[in-house]
Amino acid sequence: MPFLLNLPPGISFLLVAAITTALACVGLHFVRRKYSAEVLKENHEVAAIIFNAFGLLYGVVVAFVVFVTWSGYDDATKNLQLEASDTIDLFYSATAFAEPVGKVVQRGLMDYADSVYRDEVNRMSTQDISIQPGSPLRKLLDVFNQMDQMSAPNRELYAESLRRVNNLAEHRRLRLFAGNNTIQPTIWLVLLVGGVITVLYTYLFGTKNIRAQYLMISALTVTISWILLLIYILDHPFTGVSKVSIKPLAEVIETMRSQSGAEQR
Repeated sequence: MPFLLNLPPGISFLLVAAITTALACVGLHFVRRKYSAEVLKENHEVAAIIFNAFGLLYGVVVAFVVFVTWSGYDDATKNLQLEASDTIDLFYSATAFAEPVGKVVQRGLMDYADSVYRDEVNRMSTQDISIQPGSPLRKLLDVFNQMDQMSAPNRELYAESLRRVNNLAEHRRLRLFAGNNTIQPTIWLVLLVGGVITVLYTYLFGTKNIRAQYLMISALTVTISWILLLIYILDHPFTGVSKVSIKPLAEVIETMRSQSGAEQR
């Protein structure tokens, strides 16, 4: 359901809740037409024990998946921020290099940040991207690999810049790994089937006030469907309106352009 990721969060959550609640209430309607509350109450004692055990097991699985997906989303956010931090640090450090190496490094960093911001992050939402460095990053690495350390005006700065550019490549790879860390279909099968069974199991309980049972089932269905939608959103950190913010990259690009323009003047 990729279209849910592109809708505003409020609309996507309301849409999922409305559809799933409607289906749950329709199912309860047919069950109560065939079985009265008195008939269902005969199995309450045993059904309640089994329902509590099943609910506990399903809750543990859901909690674990939420934790894993949130960790992946958080890792993707942190790696993108570290990537932006390495880029701007390298940009300022390049001013100490002899010309034209310093300008070449700065130009390469601007091209790299721009390619990530305008192309790579967008492509991560639709396809896998190779962990091999792209053209801008490869050119930047070639500049450092071909640089003569002995001719550098500041060897300590050169060593630190080399470490930074290696960190930049590493954080890019980690961002790609975090973005591609999707939940396996088998896990989704367990989550979806478990959620359906949880709602269907409540049909075995009967209350004299049918409206109260409709409200209870609706609340349970909305809760389960929203949690599953949350997992789906967190499992796609670079897709839709709730994707990882790329504002750090935008700020870095603006800073580098401003600094480059000031130096040219």
